[in-house]
Parts: sequence; C-alpha cells; structure tokens
Amino acid sequence: MTATPIPRTLALILYGDLDISVIDELPPNRQKIDTFAVGISMENRVNNFIKEQIKQGRQAYIVCPLVEENEEIDAKSVLQLFENYKNNVFSEFRVEYIHGKLKQKDKDDIMQKFKNGDIDILISTTVIEVGVNVPNASIMVIQNAERFGLATLHQLRGRVGRGEYKSYCILKYQGKSDNIRERMKVMQETNDGFVISEKDLELRGSGEFFGTKQHGIPEFKVANLFEDMGILKRVQNLSLKIIQNDPDLGKKENILLKKTIEKKFNGKIEI
Repeated sequence: MTATPIPRTLALILYGDLDISVIDELPPNRQKIDTFAVGISMENRVNNFIKEQIKQGRQAYIVCPLVEENEEIDAKSVLQLFENYKNNVFSEFRVEYIHGKLKQKDKDDIMQKFKNGDIDILISTTVIEVGVNVPNASIMVIQNAERFGLATLHQLRGRVGRGEYKSYCILKYQGKSDNIRERMKVMQETNDGFVISEKDLELRGSGEFFGTKQHGIPEFKVANLFEDMGILKRVQNLSLKIIQNDPDLGKKENILLKKTIEKKFNGKIEI
C-alpha cells in the first residue's frame, strides 16, 4: 500500500509483479494545495506570507534537508534555521524544531504541542513526512527543494491542506539546471501522485529490481522502461496468457523461452 506512487512501484506494476487498486480522489472537504517554486530572491516575500498566515491563526511547517550545518553541503539545516527564525525572523511567534535524532518521547511531545496549536512554526527534517495530521497547518515551506525527490516533495506537501483552510506549499530551490526546473514545474502543475510518479520515473528511473539502487533506468537490450511503456504492457499481457496456458513452459512452442529464462537465472526457474 502506498499513498505516494514511486518510480520503482510504477515499474513493478508494469512488470505485473503487483496487483493494484487505485484510489484517485481526495477525501471529503479537502482543498487543492497551491504550490509555488521560488528562488532565494523571494525569501522576504515568503517570510511575510508566513507571518500573515500565522496572524490569521494558521500554522506552518518548514522542512530542511539537514539536521545540523555541514560545511561540505550547501543546504539549510534544522538547527541553523531554528536559531535564526526563533531569535530574528519570526521572534514574535512560537518556533520549535523536530528531527529524527531526538528521542521518541520528545518527538511525540513536540508533535502533540503543534497539533494542539501551542507551536506556530515547526522546523523539521522529513521526519514529518508521514503520519502527521494537523488540520490547522496551512503552509508547507521546503528548503532546498532541489535535494528532494518528487515523491518526497509530494508526500511532504500532503501534510497541509488537511482541514478547511486554503493551504500552500512553497518550494525554495537553488540551481538552474533543466532537470531542477522541470521537477519544480511538475510540482506546480499537478497534485496528482500518479502523474508525479510517471515524471519521476522519466527523470530518474526506477532503479534495480533485484538490488538496492532506487533510481536509474534498468538496462534492457531492446526497450526503454519509460519510452516503450505501451509495448511493455502488451508484452506483460502476452506473458500472462502464456503462463495461464502453459504454467511449466513445457509445450513445444515454449521450450526455447524456458531455456532462455533458465539461462538468465542460472538454471533456477519458478513460474
């Protein structure tokens, strides 16, 4: 079960290794989340927008890719941002932070305070990616959005827009590569997890099926997993028919196919 389709899941579906049921509708009373991708020059405007929302009674998440500052990585950290926001930028509001290195009890306490409305701005890593439901939170700001995969961005965006209030996701990114611009464009144009998954599959691949690599197009000799999706689905249907009619691949017309599969998998074949 997945709330956010990821490239490998989509690829396994194409291979027929997963049976799926699709729920493609939002729960009742959910509103579309407006998404904006902005550069560093928009910092002040974003901060002013957050202040306006909080003054109206809403709450905000701010997600960073790092827990602590790292000289080798040019990206925002939770602790660095917390000090600046608490003492300077948002000093008039209640600011707190949470990350995966905290004890579970501390994390639970912080999330409960945020849910109760005792925290205005929660600065976090992706630890809040799942299992968090705060209907009053209307803003999700993601720092260094270029460092997150599309599936993660979509999952984080889903932490807001869970109540009656209009909600917003702001992707703050650095870099001008075509890939980054394309990914930010996808996030702005659609809230559909399946569309996002297909684009993620196109941009970074599905990874290995029998290994640990989670990105990169598998090396086929005659097909491309994304470009040849149509013919791969036809092959999938044909394969299912062959298995139904000849489970052991013992018929004369399937002997060569069986030998090829056994050779591919070192003589071991289980249909």
